[in-house]
Amino acid sequence: MSETSQWAPIPRPKTDEYDPYYGTYVDKVDVDGPILELLETQQVEIQGLLATVDDEHAGFRYAEGKWSIKEVIGHLIDTERIFSYRALCFARGEIQPLPGMDQDEFVEGGDFDGRSIRDLAGEHQALRHSTIALFAGFSDRQLGRRGVASDCEFTARATAYIIAGHERHHLIVLRQRYDL
Repeated sequence: MSETSQWAPIPRPKTDEYDPYYGTYVDKVDVDGPILELLETQQVEIQGLLATVDDEHAGFRYAEGKWSIKEVIGHLIDTERIFSYRALCFARGEIQPLPGMDQDEFVEGGDFDGRSIRDLAGEHQALRHSTIALFAGFSDRQLGRRGVASDCEFTARATAYIIAGHERHHLIVLRQRYDL
């Protein structure tokens, strides 16, 4: 990453800004501040990775009952979209609790194996650009606002780190288990 960022730094969330379950994702983010730069770097990384995969290989599952590569990418898309929506709601002051998501039901309902890997890569890229723009537009005050989702309290700031850490987790899985 460059030493000068085009975005204002978003400080690492404190542990009281997210449920401990999500700490595994926040801990995977080894930058303190330029989280939007990391999100941009991840976008380049995943696009490069997906460019090496054809549709036949994208249906690969490393074990019975595990997701295909397409389903992993679909899961990343769904999760980022949901956490971005949560961040938007929290930043805008939503006081109603937001629902959780069952990742397996979402993958099953996503029919990702019926889509091309190029289509999924394009959707991921468009979503990531939108996510970065969303977080870049938040003020410090908005980033610190809290809300409830999945019966857990978060700040908008924490969701940026969860998105990045969640993707980092799955990039590791794609490399280790799917040989990408």
